[in-house]
Amino acid sequence: MTETDHALAARLATEAGALLLDVRAEFADADAEDRKAAGDKRSHDFLVEALAAARPQDAVLSEEGVDDPVRLAATRVWIVDPLDGTREFSELGRTDWAVHVALWESGELVAGAVALPAQNVTLATPTVPAPPASPVAPRVVVSRTRPPAVALAVKDALGGTLVEMGSAGAKVASVVQGLSDAYVHAGGQYEWDSAAPVAVARAAGLHTSRIDGSPLVYNQRDSKLPDLIVCRPELADAVLAVTTRR
Repeated sequence: MTETDHALAARLATEAGALLLDVRAEFADADAEDRKAAGDKRSHDFLVEALAAARPQDAVLSEEGVDDPVRLAATRVWIVDPLDGTREFSELGRTDWAVHVALWESGELVAGAVALPAQNVTLATPTVPAPPASPVAPRVVVSRTRPPAVALAVKDALGGTLVEMGSAGAKVASVVQGLSDAYVHAGGQYEWDSAAPVAVARAAGLHTSRIDGSPLVYNQRDSKLPDLIVCRPELADAVLAVTTRR
């Protein structure tokens, strides 16, 4: 039986994650920059070769690859981030980094997986459990080093707290897992940063959009997709009330 796109995304994200754990061990005593470079290259090479073997007719957009304009005329494009959160990956012991594998088809994200290798977790479509009810004030997950002003404004408006974390995939996964309640980002990202996390979040029933409330659109000529919201659906109106007036 042919492997489904959902199963393929989950398998490749998980296998790339296992490869990255091996790279981390191999480069444990190396310079952090060498560890990052090895992780990025090996995971990219693995994913591109595996997708070429499994889905030879599909196009691929990868953070670590040359952007081939053929994808703009393709009906199926895999959007991958071989290592999301290279800084966290390079810091031995951190678990907030990820591998993203998503499939865009005819204008929509139709499959996706986010592997969190250091947590031994892969979240994948088509079925992702909804997060458990939150018993606390809304938790807004932000970057460890550069939380955007709009996220801080959302935190203040909701009377919430901040949760600091590394990669975009890990942040979205934290909302899916019920470890935080909203992820609001502005200031620069690309399609590979959010495609797989958004596919997974939607499968879990979460709200996803740009910060102005418009849809997230993928496989565009310009792969920059600078902002997004992922949050519990019951918080969406309150979050958008802040982000759309800025």
